[in-house]
Amino acid sequence: MIERASSAAAVPRRVCILRLSALGDCANVVPVVHTLQAARPDIEIGWIINRTEAGLVADLPGVECLVYDKHGGRSALRALKRQLAGRRFDALLDMHASWRANRISRLVSAERRIGFDKRRARDAQRLFVRERIPPVASRHVVDGFLAFAAAVGADTPIFDWRVPIPDSDREHAAVLLDVARDTRPILFISPCSSHGMRNWAADRYAAAADHAIRAHGMRAVLVGGPSAAEQAMGDSIAAAMQESPTNLVGQTNLKQLLALFEHGRILLTPDSGPAHMANATDIATVSLHAATDPRRSGAYRSRELCVDYFAEAAARYRDSTPDALKWGTRIEDDAGVMGLIPVASVAVRIDEVMRRP
Repeated sequence: MIERASSAAAVPRRVCILRLSALGDCANVVPVVHTLQAARPDIEIGWIINRTEAGLVADLPGVECLVYDKHGGRSALRALKRQLAGRRFDALLDMHASWRANRISRLVSAERRIGFDKRRARDAQRLFVRERIPPVASRHVVDGFLAFAAAVGADTPIFDWRVPIPDSDREHAAVLLDVARDTRPILFISPCSSHGMRNWAADRYAAAADHAIRAHGMRAVLVGGPSAAEQAMGDSIAAAMQESPTNLVGQTNLKQLLALFEHGRILLTPDSGPAHMANATDIATVSLHAATDPRRSGAYRSRELCVDYFAEAAARYRDSTPDALKWGTRIEDDAGVMGLIPVASVAVRIDEVMRRP
């Protein structure tokens, strides 16, 4: 196996990206797409991706989403195989290290097959690729993804997370927020991650929202998906608040959520998909980290605003330090881990943003 993929070659014309999920990771692949397209405007990109995540990126210009339904079992694999039949790519950028992705990668015909460096690779990905990206000094997933672009010659990174947002979705967002009438700066709270152990407590979100309203004259707006867990969390936060929030949980799709963020001053969220989607806007993201390492998964454009209690969690639950833990370690086996984050630390971040011009 070639351990270091060459960055000297011309950027190939036909590239396949394999990144199925999750929502935040797929949002963080968007800069790779922009980087490749800037280096070679006539590039043809196929992206193998799960159905839900495709809702965010499927209309990126110059990108064909090859949609895989992870709930479809063998029939989903057969459907993907039909989509790939007769196609050959110059390079496969295998940006998803998992057994499921390994199996899917075997359906892709490509001259070059590039996977993660040793630190990031797992689930025997090395057996399914012929090259690896060079070791990346940064721990952040975005820098790891961009190393794939550099490996095929696109070594000037474009830090652009933007995806097309239809005018109708922007109009819907404006109506939901009643922006013509209510001009207060907005604190959005997206309280839920797909990993429940990353979520902060409802009463703490409520206290942070009350602080934003009382100290800075902000408006608190709750957002999230339509699941029962997210609806329940939104209701619990609203019930625990002393002030009155706007509860929009379950009322937007992914593009409409981005359109909402375009009106916001601050997003408060755990390590979640919306934290990374929000990089596409100018909103300041205060992301909450005790279960995960913000050096790996903090909101990239707001890394200085991360509320970082991962070291405290590593000491308490692993008797270790962040640097001694394996890259990618999550401390999600104790319901108390996010309780390490006090409201006061979040209030400090809110105050810091609101002092900015």
